Amino acid sequence: MPGTLRRAREIAARDTGAPSWAPEPPVELPPGRIVHVRGRGEFFLRDTGGDGPAVLLLHGWCVSADLNWFRTYAPLAEAGYRVLAVDHRGHGRGLRTPVDFRLVDCADDAAEVLRTIGVRSAVAVGYSMGGPIASLLARSHPDLVSGLIPCATAPDWQHPRMKRVWRSMAAFRGLLGAFPNASWRRALRLAGFPDSAITTWTAAELTRGSAKDVAEAGRELGRYDGRPWLAELKAPAAVIVTSGDTAVPAYKQRELAERLGAPTYDAPGDHGAVVSEAKDFNGRLLEALERVGAPAPVAVA
Repeated sequence: MPGTLRRAREIAARDTGAPSWAPEPPVELPPGRIVHVRGRGEFFLRDTGGDGPAVLLLHGWCVSADLNWFRTYAPLAEAGYRVLAVDHRGHGRGLRTPVDFRLVDCADDAAEVLRTIGVRSAVAVGYSMGGPIASLLARSHPDLVSGLIPCATAPDWQHPRMKRVWRSMAAFRGLLGAFPNASWRRALRLAGFPDSAITTWTAAELTRGSAKDVAEAGRELGRYDGRPWLAELKAPAAVIVTSGDTAVPAYKQRELAERLGAPTYDAPGDHGAVVSEAKDFNGRLLEALERVGAPAPVAVA
């Protein structure tokens, strides 16, 4: 964990060219738009466009798609992929609904967004909580999933240690959600992040989420168990293992790969490696995409 925090602090300390009070993204983000799914609601979608193979990025618990993937969008787009990313229910700009948060509903949301925008199939890449969502998407909508790449995730959250970690995090998230943006900034500063523009942007993104939905999502993770059916999934799969992960132990990530009959690609770093060790992580992701049958359309620079 100390190594991950140190790398995150280094990233946060970089000058983005914006004043420290401005919630300005640290990089240029793909175009975003609202997709209306008839009978379901409106969903926020990042979409790089183009004719390349579609890659659907499904983010983790508590964060938005942008917080999870902002250092991954450009490398995939530059490699020739059409990069898509949605905010899950109650997260970021995601759907607000009176019903309780359920992972299966997030999977169905993603499926209907793909159908609405005319994407026939995509490689589903799920990070942390996004891993179960991607797996459920492949289970319920196999026609839409051409490949499956779970990252920093597990086949279940039934291990007592993992359940304690995620449930305590859900309670903490619910507490912070009751307070304004300034509380998030203070919490990030206590974690060692400088009072910089990227810290302000991170706090602003975290504030977007619904405290109730995000807290329930943490509890929902504690109930998830895909072990009875993961081996039945038909999509070609590869698993990216965050080898220094203290939130989802590497052995649980490798168990997921065994149940899927999938190869593993090790990425250094803790649970936030997608940001803190982005270069290595993105390299493993590009290799995994080729393995599941979605090679880069153009040479990677």
